[in-house]
Amino acid sequence: MAAGAASPGERVRDAERTRAEIVEVATHEFADQGYAGARVDEIAAKTRTTKRMIYYYFGGKEGLYLAVLEQAYQRIRLLEQKLDVDHLEPVEALRKLAELTFDHHEEHQDFVRLVAIENIHYAQHLLKSEVREGLAAPALEVLTRIMRRGVEAGLFRDDLDALDVHMIISSFCIFRGANRYTFRAIFDRDLLDPSLRTHQRQMIGDLVVAHVTAAPPR
Repeated sequence: MAAGAASPGERVRDAERTRAEIVEVATHEFADQGYAGARVDEIAAKTRTTKRMIYYYFGGKEGLYLAVLEQAYQRIRLLEQKLDVDHLEPVEALRKLAELTFDHHEEHQDFVRLVAIENIHYAQHLLKSEVREGLAAPALEVLTRIMRRGVEAGLFRDDLDALDVHMIISSFCIFRGANRYTFRAIFDRDLLDPSLRTHQRQMIGDLVVAHVTAAPPR
């Protein structure tokens, strides 16, 4: 190997770092400008690469956008999988999961905006993802384990649907970011005001626990 030449392993790591940097910059660009408004030229200018290199790695703008979406979802799924809830009582475990989602969505407003943008496009890009099934399973696996233990302990109602519980948590946490500005314009309340955080974080836990412990309808 010539002096100063990078080894195959180093080239792979460099490629991985470059790809990760592109996705990170593109995440902010797509979240800020939307799919239609984001420009590959602008993303290239903000990274240590070129438009040609972006096309090499991702195949084009849509491929880059899809990589951004997949990573955004994979991050929250990874956090859910890492959450150690099996040693907690079911009610406390459910609260921990709701609070984790609350914290993640508050700290990652780009994720909230990307979800809103992709819904504008009827999820047409996400539907093309080859890892789409893996973006859902981890969340439901954790919830299903918690809910099964809650039912077995006689704490939770026995007609529960894990996806319903996920929807309650997700909708509350997404709403705070996605509707922050219209809510403030109409009601003069900033949903991300730090002084409201403790109250709202408690609220999502209360909501989901109330649902799973309520008497089932007759």
